[in-house]
Amino acid sequence: MGPCIVTRDEIPDPQTLDLHLAVNGVEKQRSNTSYMLFKVDELIADISRGITLEPGDIIATGTPDGVGAGRDPQQWLWPGDVVEAGIDRIGMIRHPVVAV
Repeated sequence: MGPCIVTRDEIPDPQTLDLHLAVNGVEKQRSNTSYMLFKVDELIADISRGITLEPGDIIATGTPDGVGAGRDPQQWLWPGDVVEAGIDRIGMIRHPVVAV
């Protein structure tokens, strides 16, 4: 998660953000939050009916088209790969893939 936390006043409409992901400098995904199946406010309202959301809770919403398992041929991450993911007006995170 990261690279930072933003508040609602910094991004009043979360349904207008461009997203991108690259592996080793090659773009694999590009989309916009306007394409989400369920809007952020709808997700928060629905989840809040069942549990109390607390500051710092994370709502995982899935990923845009382009995941490795859905490619032909399939593409996987390997030790040494570098994954960069970014969201407009929030920033980018960069993660090296390591063997465990």
